[in-house]
Amino acid sequence: MAQRSLLGKVRLAARGARSYLGNRPFIVSYEVTLSCTCNCHHCDLGGVLKDEKQVGPEEYAEITRRLKPLVAQISGGEPLLRTDLPAIVRAIKQGGGVPHAIVVTNGVLLDEKNYLELREAGVDQFSISLDFPDERHDEFRRRPGLYRRLEQKLPQLASFGFKDIVLNTAITKANMSEILPLAEKAAEWNVAISYSAYTPLRTNDAGYSISTERNLDSLRGAIRELLIRKKEGANIGNPDVALRGIVSFFEQGYMPNCKAGGRFLIVMPDGSLVPCSLHRTKFASRQDMKRDFSRTNRCGGCYVAIRSYSELPLLWHLKSSGMYLRQTAFRREAVVPARP
Repeated sequence: MAQRSLLGKVRLAARGARSYLGNRPFIVSYEVTLSCTCNCHHCDLGGVLKDEKQVGPEEYAEITRRLKPLVAQISGGEPLLRTDLPAIVRAIKQGGGVPHAIVVTNGVLLDEKNYLELREAGVDQFSISLDFPDERHDEFRRRPGLYRRLEQKLPQLASFGFKDIVLNTAITKANMSEILPLAEKAAEWNVAISYSAYTPLRTNDAGYSISTERNLDSLRGAIRELLIRKKEGANIGNPDVALRGIVSFFEQGYMPNCKAGGRFLIVMPDGSLVPCSLHRTKFASRQDMKRDFSRTNRCGGCYVAIRSYSELPLLWHLKSSGMYLRQTAFRREAVVPARP
């Protein structure tokens, strides 16, 4: 995740503990539109949908009050197609007291104006997709000129110094040799990077999956190097256990014990609830979803980012938020008088 203030970390950890103990979702992804400005090879979305039913900010505020997630992921499709996106962000952050909000975008429409506007509305992190560290990204996203735009815009936005920009790379057979160059590109642009695993569930195309022993061995080597670079200070957002989980997913061809509908779920553009973006059966309530889907769910076909983060143990969330350090600091401040 992007860097947070000391108080923000404490609030995030406290909310995480309440979510865990109260059996509330860690992450809710608000897919505010299924329209998109790209038509990516590894995705089932693309193009603009006509007459899409969309709920507005007030409805999002009410949904968030009911769900009370720890993290709100605002995505699509391409969320920046929504002209009311700043109002949606404010409604989600204020309506449910959400401590951390992420906007996931392909970057086509991202510029200085809406970046600052969305930050003011309450966005804590911008997750921007990048599949290749050069113009091959354009072909993969079927969007000419996209890489050059990101190459110009992201360092410019990073220069504001908020440290809230994270590249998001779905690892596929096509870009597995670029795992380390992508991390180097993130460092060059002064932004962070996070990785997830490609799943064929979206397109029924197993061609981008990593399955041969030769490819798996290359993947293992790249992930080992990422772990080393993390220890040396590289700005790689994945927890170590999640990076190793990517390897396990491709080795096994699945990841068991999915918590879709429990630890995470999706809000569709019309306000309906679905367990995940790969299982779009709509439910009227989270209780119905848990009863009719989560309890019998045996799907292990993905290890996408929302799943890998939401399934981390509570202890990791507390440690990552600095809770233990902050508690020690609070105790010290309680017994040591402040200097005049």
